[in-house]
Amino acid sequence: MKIGIIGAGQLGRMLALAGYPLGLRFVFLDQSSDAPGGQVGRIIPGAFDDGAKLAELADEVDVVTFDVENVPVAAVEPIASKKTFLPPVKALGASQDRLHEKTLFQQLKIPTPPFAAVDSIEDLHAAVEKIGLPGVLKTRRLGYDGRGQFYLRKPADIEAAWQALGTVPLIYEGFVDFSREVSIIGVRSTSGETLFYPLSANTHSQGILRYSIAPYRNASLQKQAETYMRRLLKHLDYAGVLTIEFFVKGGKLIANEMAPRVHNSGHWTIEGAQTSQFENHVRAILGLPLGSTRANGHSAMMNFIGTIPELGNILRVSGVHFHSYGKEPRPNRKLGHCTINAPSPAARDRALQQLLKLKM
Repeated sequence: MKIGIIGAGQLGRMLALAGYPLGLRFVFLDQSSDAPGGQVGRIIPGAFDDGAKLAELADEVDVVTFDVENVPVAAVEPIASKKTFLPPVKALGASQDRLHEKTLFQQLKIPTPPFAAVDSIEDLHAAVEKIGLPGVLKTRRLGYDGRGQFYLRKPADIEAAWQALGTVPLIYEGFVDFSREVSIIGVRSTSGETLFYPLSANTHSQGILRYSIAPYRNASLQKQAETYMRRLLKHLDYAGVLTIEFFVKGGKLIANEMAPRVHNSGHWTIEGAQTSQFENHVRAILGLPLGSTRANGHSAMMNFIGTIPELGNILRVSGVHFHSYGKEPRPNRKLGHCTINAPSPAARDRALQQLLKLKM
């Protein structure tokens, strides 16, 4: 069995690493010939909107999936009509536009911050008047890891925000005064079998995930997250791994965004769960029985961004597992991560603090 992956980043690479022990093989499509996926499979060079290259990928494999959201829906619809393409195109499209995504959440009664579409400076003034300050102006498409966002804290910020982002369709969202950020990862197979991983608590800096701890045990929040996730999975007739990121405010969850793919906040599952998110994604899209999502002990995941500390210093930390993506260093680029797996929350937290103190 051969799986095609659109995108050959670190997520695609980790999908292949999880699938090889199951006897699966992988082919990637990516415009970069030295992307991480090339370490574990052949890359077909081409852009994500290149119909001929997408068709070449589809002809060579049994199932097509993806490791990024910025795959044009119009480009993949022709291959999805002829080849199993999962998660479904409907989910891919919903996640690509923040306005459509938030509207879908509201339709499914999943709480969101207040929001409004912004297509002009007049729209922005009206949105600020209606929703209030502080708030965040975001590009509706393509923004990730903090890109394409402008925080408004006072009326004088309106003009600057419009000058910075006003050349594309936008969405204005009210700022959520949250106590914590969490995410849930769910997985649903083509047979409808559905499982959930424990919540992870996530810490960001400059819009980029720095570290996660899991499981984040809160029975009420876990129940809320699973309820909202089930609604999305059913509505989208989903197969594969799906992630929802939430703000926590007053014991309630407020949805920030979803990702129809394996997710950075789930990297802890490689060593920290009985079955990783990567293996379960592969199982789900092939209709295989899902593996247990139960946590093994207590885990943390830390991203290495821009630079990686000396390897020996990383490996001296008790319970650490290091993953390099084989990328060239550059500012704000995710170069690798490490997972800590420990028998207690205290031991996990001690090890995480050791890693956070390493010189980057």
